[in-house]
Amino acid sequence: MAGAAAGAAVSRAAPAGSVDYEVVIGLEVHAQLLTRSKMFCGCPTTFGAPPNTQTCPICQGMPGVLPVVNRRAIEFGLRTALAFDCRINPDCRLARNQYYYPDMPKNFQISQYEEPLAEDGFLEIDLPDGASRTIGIQRLHLEEDVGKLVHEGTLETAQTSLVDFNRSGVPLMETVSKPEITSPEEAATYLKAFRAVLVYLGVCDGDMEKGSLRCDANVSLRPRGSGELGTKVEIKNMNSVRNVKLALEYEVKRQRAQLEAGERVLQETRLWEADRGYTRSMRSKEYAHDYRYFPEPDLVPLRIEREWIEEIRAGLPELPRARRQRFVRQYGLPAYDADVLTQSRALAEYYEAAVREFGNPKVVSNWVMSELLRELPGDDERAIRQAPVPPRHLAGLLGLVEDGTISGKIAKDVFEKMFRTGEDAGTIVRREGLTQVADAGALEAILDRVLEENPKAIDDWKRGKTAAAKALVGAVMKATQGKANPGIVNRLLQEKLSKL
Repeated sequence: MAGAAAGAAVSRAAPAGSVDYEVVIGLEVHAQLLTRSKMFCGCPTTFGAPPNTQTCPICQGMPGVLPVVNRRAIEFGLRTALAFDCRINPDCRLARNQYYYPDMPKNFQISQYEEPLAEDGFLEIDLPDGASRTIGIQRLHLEEDVGKLVHEGTLETAQTSLVDFNRSGVPLMETVSKPEITSPEEAATYLKAFRAVLVYLGVCDGDMEKGSLRCDANVSLRPRGSGELGTKVEIKNMNSVRNVKLALEYEVKRQRAQLEAGERVLQETRLWEADRGYTRSMRSKEYAHDYRYFPEPDLVPLRIEREWIEEIRAGLPELPRARRQRFVRQYGLPAYDADVLTQSRALAEYYEAAVREFGNPKVVSNWVMSELLRELPGDDERAIRQAPVPPRHLAGLLGLVEDGTISGKIAKDVFEKMFRTGEDAGTIVRREGLTQVADAGALEAILDRVLEENPKAIDDWKRGKTAAAKALVGAVMKATQGKANPGIVNRLLQEKLSKL
């Protein structure tokens, strides 16, 4: 909540007319941490449990209970802060952020305000046009999540609203960017890169649809070259990178239209209605003092020892951007391939394991991006690690294609069977008799029959239609159920056509 309330600018109505406005965006990313227990109690954090089955007096806010800090959550916060090159505050403390809402039983949230865990970091992003930008990270702090309201019907028409406190008290990490993002496209790129870092670190699963990663956007417009920020509007309720981009695009157009008409932009919080494609007003925007922050009296200040920080730093993995650049440099991959393969740590590790077994990086990349990802549910880390086709089996399949045992077309069918059964390629090929026909004599006999049955294709080829040769090769492949070696077929066909 701290980032949402900080630094509001004074609203001024711009005179009507042609003014060149620049966009100023800051993102607040809330990530549920992958701890087994909650931030201040021992209740489990398993997603999807029946309502109100993962609660206790502490996360229900009963009188007289005392919270205890989850050390693992602090470790995850430090791991993230180091990945973003933040300055870690050796002394920090938790505070009470006070407001009333039905899903928060204590009527205050334990968070951090004046003394956050870390500050002044950055994230370097690569833009689609090939340029790169460094976006500053203002602060990173820890807090507890709130419960979840379930409305019977829509929010406006619901006769009854229920509350599930399972999520109440789940460790939450809020990271606030500096207002340095200049377009909705750049905001989407930042969020995508940010999510990839958290997944690589293993601190959050990054699932926006389930709410384990949530993003609020602050956006304002100002005359180009102005040093003063415009009036900031916060947008909530965006459950995907795409929706963040669409919501910001709509809001930029809305604010620009207001300013060009000489109207005043109101400081407020707005909700993104994804089904209808617009933002709507939710409430007026709060300031920090509205939350009446004060140090949490039931928790002692946190002291972060230097030895602990260095121990965590030594265990950091290679991060997505560094790995992406290495994939281009080491394996000679196109930037697009490297970007796809490094969005998930598990996928990048799968790819490298397959390359170690089969030494053609580009061929492996093609198969991972096309065949493997088509079968997997998105870039889910666990699904990739538990894929029925492990890297060595993919490498074995590609080896059969390379040595001519099977054709590329048959290999795709074999891969689907490997994914369904968990068997290796050799077992399937032997059992189903899929070995490629490479006997030149046998193929020549089939080719002679195809030429005899397709005189029109021969006439077309003589008139300069090169596609006719491809059709003849296709006929041979069909006659052999895709088992013919296409290289041998092409050679034999060219020999025969040259003699006509």
